[in-house]
Amino acid sequence: MTSRFQNTIVYLLLGIAAALVLYPLLFTFSAALMTPAESSSYPPKLLPGGLYWDNFITVTHLVPIFKFIMNSLLISTAIMIGQLLTASMAAYAFSFLRFTGKGILFALFLSTMMIPWEVTMIPNYLTVKSWGWLDSYEGLIVPFLATAFGTFLLRQFFLQLPAELFEAAKIDGCGHIRSFFQMVLPLARPALATLGVYSFLTHWNMYLWPLLITNGEQMRTVQIGISMLQFEEMTSWNLVLAGVTLVMLPSLLLLVLGIKQLVRGITAGAVKG
Repeated sequence: MTSRFQNTIVYLLLGIAAALVLYPLLFTFSAALMTPAESSSYPPKLLPGGLYWDNFITVTHLVPIFKFIMNSLLISTAIMIGQLLTASMAAYAFSFLRFTGKGILFALFLSTMMIPWEVTMIPNYLTVKSWGWLDSYEGLIVPFLATAFGTFLLRQFFLQLPAELFEAAKIDGCGHIRSFFQMVLPLARPALATLGVYSFLTHWNMYLWPLLITNGEQMRTVQIGISMLQFEEMTSWNLVLAGVTLVMLPSLLLLVLGIKQLVRGITAGAVKG
């Protein structure tokens, strides 16, 4: 009886915590379907009186929201693929190749994680400007194609793979390229999925860098597009949250599709046996 009571208390507390975490998301969806009068009423309403779909239509007329979504989708996907490729190859080299100074080079590689992005932002901007990449996809993508965090994450996962498997493959004449593509990458799918989801969501929410190097609407991303729904005279929160809802849908879809692999990648190696 005591154990059942304790479990009930635990699940009750977890339910309350889940409700607190989900409340902003649910309120966003709710406010996106409110009329202007409902969204500006006091005290604020929790649920709309009906499904007011005109907010989404108005958002598409005020700003080119779908163009912003496509820009962010293209940029985030390209960065995700680039980081998966560069991080996996670097992690393989640091895990399985033998060369002089590997430990020192890896330590220097990881030390870049301690440099704040704000420190490198101005040098990156000057470099991108000198190459003529302002207002371009190259300027939004190329500076983020390599990641020390992704290399560290994949290297730690690669080191957990059974060494006997690679020794047997080496005896059979399997080279590094074949081992990388046919053995390491298939076995590392949970870690690759974790890095992929993390990279995509991080750069989907990127704001400062696109704001710095883009000027025209055609190259704006979703985070800047949402801020364009706030006007100096007034702010219609039902329109802003309708835009936020449209922006969140791709990232929520990715999270739903990749949650299983994401959890496996995060918990990999946490329990032995």
